[in-house]
Amino acid sequence: MILVTGVNGQLGFDVVRELKKRNIECLGIDIKDLDITDSDATYEYILSLRPECVVHCAAYTAVDRAEDEEELCFKVNVNGTENIAKACKETDTKMIYISTDYVFSGKGDEPFEVDGNIEPHSVYGKTKYEGELKVQEILDKYFIVRISWVFGVNGSNFIKTMLRLGKEKESLNVVCDQIGSPTYTADLAPLLCDMAASEKYGVYNATNEGFCSWAEFAEEIMKQARLTCKVNHIPTSEYEAKAIRPFNSRMSKRKLNQNGFNLLPGWKNAVNRYLIEINIL
Repeated sequence: MILVTGVNGQLGFDVVRELKKRNIECLGIDIKDLDITDSDATYEYILSLRPECVVHCAAYTAVDRAEDEEELCFKVNVNGTENIAKACKETDTKMIYISTDYVFSGKGDEPFEVDGNIEPHSVYGKTKYEGELKVQEILDKYFIVRISWVFGVNGSNFIKTMLRLGKEKESLNVVCDQIGSPTYTADLAPLLCDMAASEKYGVYNATNEGFCSWAEFAEEIMKQARLTCKVNHIPTSEYEAKAIRPFNSRMSKRKLNQNGFNLLPGWKNAVNRYLIEINIL
């Protein structure tokens, strides 16, 4: 049996959907089922289930709000992750921890390798990296999977925001100097299920293939959805945000290749299939 935390989020929802498609017994939970920041409750819950793998998708992901709610962000992303890892250690359970491009320095223009320049600049990035360290300290049987620019059917995301604003406005200002890769949860979920069935443990980067700026991402959404809204390219300096965003979120997928995992499809193709899934096309 596989336990999936954060089932009400974009990724957790699709991981459970993929496991069911594969006829693998699974249980998706969210905060109403288990508060992962409660160490005793988490320990008892996982010990009672003794799952083969925990896919830990639950996280505090409000990047800007985290700058004001550092304690809560730390509690969820670090303490919560540590609680799950300790219980997994006790039950000899594999753990898949979902991390982020925000753990890297965000500098330069080369794709970051898994052991690249770790230098998070935001509370969110720092807590996600500390979560990584907890997993590595406690467990041998773990996968750490760094993703970026996530979109899925269940929940809010950049594409849904662009579709809404694209219908309301004639033009939009979108940042053009942050470069990365979108990640479609319906493409990522099969990879995570493949990992859960393997013993190729370690740290991985996993996104859809190809790189773009947020502005280019927005333009592709407008183009595919046949919206006439013009996308104005603006620098990050003109976009007000509390948390520092990485300029370079490119990540190398070399480790996936080396271990025989399938790379995710190109991001433009993913956008197309997503728009079909949410009945836009």
